[in-house]
Amino acid sequence: MCGNPAVDPGASPCFHGRNNRRNFIGRLGAGGLLLTPLAALIAGCGKKGNWPEGMAEIKWDRDTCVRCNMVISDRRFAAQMRGGPNDTVFKFDDVGCLIFWQKEKADKYPWLADAATRIWLADYDSKSREEMRWLEPKRAYFVTRSSPMGYNFAAVSAPLAGALDFTDTRQHVLAKGK
Repeated sequence: MCGNPAVDPGASPCFHGRNNRRNFIGRLGAGGLLLTPLAALIAGCGKKGNWPEGMAEIKWDRDTCVRCNMVISDRRFAAQMRGGPNDTVFKFDDVGCLIFWQKEKADKYPWLADAATRIWLADYDSKSREEMRWLEPKRAYFVTRSSPMGYNFAAVSAPLAGALDFTDTRQHVLAKGK
């Protein structure tokens, strides 16, 4: 049980209630202020994965694709776009969703065609979620792989036999429809 050490020297201090908490925080004084930067540093270490500069973290199995509303769980096909005056982020579960969404939203978001708009595609050959590699569409090659939404293209970093560039992949996806 809590007691008042001022009245009963053997009692342990109690920090229930507003005044007692305020007294406790006051006792921390400068020591508490010194811990603040350390706490901020430790909190910054919690970001999991290998996210490129400017890319927002994808919360696997929780974030959903902006086009199809499917949960983004298969890391091999994930994509993200960021840009516009508000630096808006859009996340996708399939490169096909990204391509169709760009076409469908071109009038609403004219900044999609802006060179400052960033796009990242998951490298299909990444070993794990913690070691994800992200590719820019213009530097990626696209190979046929069974994908979450059935567009069946995956981005890879090295040219393989039959691989397409982003422009050709875009044409194939749009021709297929969905």
